[in-house]
Amino acid sequence: MPQRAILFHGTGSSPNDFWLPWLTRELQQRGIEVWAPQLPQADKPDLSVWTPWVMERAKFTPDTLIIGHSAGAPLILSLLQRTTVTIGKAVLVAGFINPIPNMPPDHPMLIQKPDWEKMRRQCRDFVFINSDNDPWGCLPAQGEAMRQKLGGTLVTMSGHGHFGSNIFKQPYPTFPLLRDVCLEDLRKPA
Repeated sequence: MPQRAILFHGTGSSPNDFWLPWLTRELQQRGIEVWAPQLPQADKPDLSVWTPWVMERAKFTPDTLIIGHSAGAPLILSLLQRTTVTIGKAVLVAGFINPIPNMPPDHPMLIQKPDWEKMRRQCRDFVFINSDNDPWGCLPAQGEAMRQKLGGTLVTMSGHGHFGSNIFKQPYPTFPLLRDVCLEDLRKPA
């Protein structure tokens, strides 16, 4: 079981939205230290701002679990390119690595020069969770693109939208499947 978890919200969101407070409590009740920061400039996410901000504040260990929702997913990948510590598991919920509809290819949340090999080396296990009706376009094809580059497991859920969205009125207050994925043993054989 992880000793430390880091939770990243998405665009225009906060650690108090959707399932993040619930998951924080679920993990803390099991003795896991949780850091769920409010990322700066959440309405205009930018990896060139978010990545160094997190790198200055986060503590990564082999028993660290990182969860990112939506724009929090490319943030995780950006961090993996920078850290020298191999973490236990990364769970990317409604994540993306390719432009979603109406997103230019040079958007500041897209990694422009991804080092997939470095990312793979810095994380022992990846899980990608996407829904087949994500209104933002973070569909299973995005999860599969990440799985092909990084390995790991793709979980496709049916009818779960973006797993929380204020604009699309998806409150999504709990996420039992995500909790269960997070609590799976990080000490898998290499």
